Amino acid sequence: MEIKNLKATDIMKRNVTSAKKNDPAKDIAMQLVSGLFSGMPITDDKGRVIGVVTEHDLLNQVREEKDLLKLTAEDVMQKNPITVDVNTPLIHVLDIMLENGILRIPVTDGLHLVGIISRSDILKTILSSN
Repeated sequence: MEIKNLKATDIMKRNVTSAKKNDPAKDIAMQLVSGLFSGMPITDDKGRVIGVVTEHDLLNQVREEKDLLKLTAEDVMQKNPITVDVNTPLIHVLDIMLENGILRIPVTDGLHLVGIISRSDILKTILSSN
């Protein structure tokens, strides 16, 4: 299937590792180091995406000599993250990611987190269709 015919829901990963705003920054760092991803969405109690924490965000805190044990996800997250809806055409997802320098983008259904798409997910999709 060609990329122009795909939507976000067609390639998103459904098992998304996410955190809550009060989770310790160190715990998030541990998950990133042990997982195969470099960032994760932060959700509220209703599953709505309220932020994103990346390795970059955590390393900025370390550079500023802040203690990750004393910080929460809310302290380090990028607020108001860019998300895409499950029905967003994949080509538009790619445009958003490239124009904004995004490595991974949360996918929502309504306002609720239901998946995530990384740049490598898109590349894998393109390679498997050729």
